[in-house]
Amino acid sequence: MGRDGHDSRFRHRYLSHHALTHQLKAWVQAYPELAHLQSIGVSPEGREIWVLTIGPEPERKRPAVWVDGNMHGTELAGSSVALAVAEAALALHTHALPLPDELPEHVRRFLQDVLFYVCPRISPDGAEQVLRQGGFVRSAPRRSPEAAERPYWRAHDLDGDGRCRYLRVRDEAGDFIASPDAPGLMLPRRVEDPPPYWRLYPEGVIEHWDGETIPEPEWLEGVPDFNRNFPWSWRPEPEQVGAGPYPGSEPETRAVIDFAVAHPTLYAWLNLHTFGGVFIRPLIDAPDSRMDQQDLALYRQLAEWGRAQVGYPTVSGFEEFTYQPDTPLHGDLIEFAYHQRGCLAQVCELWDLFQRMDRPRPKRFVEHYAALDREDMEWLARWDREHNRGRLYQPWQAVRHPQLGEVEVGGLDPVAGLWNPPPEALPAICQGIAGYWLRVAAMLPRLAIADTRCTPLGEGHWELRVRVENRGYLPTHGVNAARERPWNTGVEAHASVTGCRLQHPGQARQSLGHLAGWGRGLGEASQMPWFQRSGGNAHQATARWILQGEGEVRVHLGGPRLGRLTRTFTFPPRC
Repeated sequence: MGRDGHDSRFRHRYLSHHALTHQLKAWVQAYPELAHLQSIGVSPEGREIWVLTIGPEPERKRPAVWVDGNMHGTELAGSSVALAVAEAALALHTHALPLPDELPEHVRRFLQDVLFYVCPRISPDGAEQVLRQGGFVRSAPRRSPEAAERPYWRAHDLDGDGRCRYLRVRDEAGDFIASPDAPGLMLPRRVEDPPPYWRLYPEGVIEHWDGETIPEPEWLEGVPDFNRNFPWSWRPEPEQVGAGPYPGSEPETRAVIDFAVAHPTLYAWLNLHTFGGVFIRPLIDAPDSRMDQQDLALYRQLAEWGRAQVGYPTVSGFEEFTYQPDTPLHGDLIEFAYHQRGCLAQVCELWDLFQRMDRPRPKRFVEHYAALDREDMEWLARWDREHNRGRLYQPWQAVRHPQLGEVEVGGLDPVAGLWNPPPEALPAICQGIAGYWLRVAAMLPRLAIADTRCTPLGEGHWELRVRVENRGYLPTHGVNAARERPWNTGVEAHASVTGCRLQHPGQARQSLGHLAGWGRGLGEASQMPWFQRSGGNAHQATARWILQGEGEVRVHLGGPRLGRLTRTFTFPPRC
């Protein structure tokens, strides 16, 4: 790693917690004035949950964006892409690092005053287990207390090859057959298929086994799902599988919730997952007809950028990404960020495998995940051999299972090539998402003092007028969904005096309300050529004070999401 902290390893392989930590600390050491590292929590296995803050004067409050990755243990690509966003944010301030795309100078200057918060790995315990041995880990390698004594499959390397793949058991009632053409590939059984038939289970052992009953491998039952554990629209088990005992019950999710509440300056939130090659936006719990239409226009703008910059479509979480139609998910992170924290929030499912397979898009995007036929699976095996270095499929080996007797292990290891892109595909994905997120970050509001006037009123009295304006794309309240939250207050003006005095002391502090942004999203009627129009001067507000005598007035302008501007005036004014 060079003195500038530049190291592209995260673009070419998936990093352990130690290597990820090393990269973050290297940036802090190389750019101490720009990069600041903090732990927002510790996982149950003792690993830090890191957040890297990028931008000068990190303690100075101003509009900010957030990106996180690896909320789910198997979804390692999110960490690499989050690190690429961090590197792009650093590159805004130094030519020693490469920007993902050329930026106009005025956009670069704007972004240099945006704070970037990057949490590359929400689930360090889950990622570490997947990197170390493979196997499926939804969020973290632990079970919910109420499921602790139920029989379940625990990943265990039975053949000593260092990876947990699958085991298969010959069974006349088996529901799978072996592909005759691709070693390691198993196919769903058809009526006309001749034996042998097999049952498939994770490579591992059965905990709490009764000696007879083989449990079905768990998907979400019995394990916490971090993306069902956030406070917005949370529902308890079993109404929402994976919800946990209460919102924020998991230390990893609680750390994110606490950080978000302590940082109201967040205006945009990117939650990185795998896989699919799609952006998912609110609403998660209702159709677009019930969404604020101004917010929907903003998301249409993001969708256009996502398609142009990354090549991914954007879908409604409710309309195209519920596992069962009209059955919303509960406790979702982006719904928390959108509804409760006022963020332009979205998921990105990295790795466009379906597009590479040239599969037609189904009516609901989520149907991709249950629609592969035999031909698709055989295509995947060929692609694995030709383009993925055979990482997915391995031949079967006979072993003796400590509980089930004679079995075979091998088959699929979906970590690289299915759950995540091949490492060779990572650089392009990192490039595309980093460039896209810089564009979204350029939408943030920006408070500025537009004009000041000191007008003499006679007999030692003066009127001080300060006009403030929002020069950013987004309004100061962020998305409309959270405009009325009690903490989401607008712009305030406060005057403190030394020597002179205010004629009306009760007006020292003035509420100016929220200020509009110049952006409208896409598909807004006021932009159409048959009647184009601007929204008046709702982006501006003016504070006025009457002062008497000689002295100094210090004016503070801002709010909890915007930071503060300060200007000092002397009376009588010096011309």
